[in-house]
Amino acid sequence: MSACNEPHHANHDHKHGPSCGHTAVKHDGHVDYLHDGHLHHMHGDHVDEHRIAVDGTNPAQCTPDTVCAGHTHGPGCGHEAVPHGDHVDYLVNGRLHHPHGAHCDDHGPLDLA
Repeated sequence: MSACNEPHHANHDHKHGPSCGHTAVKHDGHVDYLHDGHLHHMHGDHVDEHRIAVDGTNPAQCTPDTVCAGHTHGPGCGHEAVPHGDHVDYLVNGRLHHPHGAHCDDHGPLDLA
């Protein structure tokens, strides 16, 4: 196995690429793929686990004016889960939404490839 400092996704037989069927995300100068709540990056003979950083583009702040009327984000809600900092957001119309009480926090755009 190649040496790298990124956490690895164990036992991952799927090869991510432009026609693999998973959502491609531009991230830190390369392309990652959303797969079952993970952000995967092909790296030699293994898959690295990546996360969207909490930063000025993708903050982790409360935005009480963001409302997802009649919808609660969570596993199986129909939106793709995206690892962001120390939590999980959901991809809604190109933006990261995080469930927070009676509203959703808008954690910024996700740059799709």
